[in-house]
Amino acid sequence: MRILMLGAGAVGGLFGGRMSAAGSDVTFLVRERRADELKNGLRIESPHGDATIPVKTITRHDAGELFDVIILSCKAYGLPGALDTINPFVSPGVPILPLLNGFAHLEIIEQKIPSAIVWGGTAGIVATLTEDGIVRQMHPNQVIVAGTRNDHTDSQSRLEALVAEMKQAEITATASPDIERAMWEKWTFLATLAGATCLMRGSISEILATDHGEALIAGLFDECNQTAAAEGHPPRQSSARHYSGMLFDRSSSFTASMLRDMEVGSLTEADHIIGDMINRAERHGIAAQLLKLAYSRLQVYEAQRTG
Repeated sequence: MRILMLGAGAVGGLFGGRMSAAGSDVTFLVRERRADELKNGLRIESPHGDATIPVKTITRHDAGELFDVIILSCKAYGLPGALDTINPFVSPGVPILPLLNGFAHLEIIEQKIPSAIVWGGTAGIVATLTEDGIVRQMHPNQVIVAGTRNDHTDSQSRLEALVAEMKQAEITATASPDIERAMWEKWTFLATLAGATCLMRGSISEILATDHGEALIAGLFDECNQTAAAEGHPPRQSSARHYSGMLFDRSSSFTASMLRDMEVGSLTEADHIIGDMINRAERHGIAAQLLKLAYSRLQVYEAQRTG
């Protein structure tokens, strides 16, 4: 398959780099500065071993090539610009796989590119892009779940081919028959994790060590799961148990990437992850008071950052 990966940061760089190293035909669509950084290879530091991987790159000015699938690995706040960038590469029948958290991005892509086949997907990694352009993976997990949507079953064979190539790269990849529910399940977990760790500026274990930390996390998780159920995507018991185990692990040093963004003064995905969850909750009469408290903290941070 010819794969176009929009972005070579933590998500795109790790997964695209792994696939390139395993022999997949991956081209990174990046800005000129990042293309210059990658001329000597994509550098990955990882529990799986460090590597410098030769990769192919193009910029938005190199339109004309055809691809079998386009993967988006941008942040939610960068989505409008990302869609403008990939638009010249979108052709009939070519699916787009966004590896973004939350849900609203699916609707945004379909509105911006009505002819697109938009798959759903989730990515599970703990990684960051360092200032000197290294993709640093902090945990060995590297998971992708993807699935077709809106009755685009004619693209199922292409999805399965992509998943097979991901597995060859030692990515734990799965083709989900109910990808929207899987996305909601991850979103409820992530909104809880981000809400708690950003509000308290601490890890899961530090929050749980306080007198009322467990109640805070449980309340946030309940608000998110109520919203998911009201939107028609109640979490499966197995998924709820899995994410609960992560959220209530008293030995966990886990924090949300949103907190790491705050710690370095970066823009966050607060609107996309927590703000959109609140909007959907309010449509169904769910008060979401704890989510609103966490969102207010993030809005204060954004105001201080820009001010």
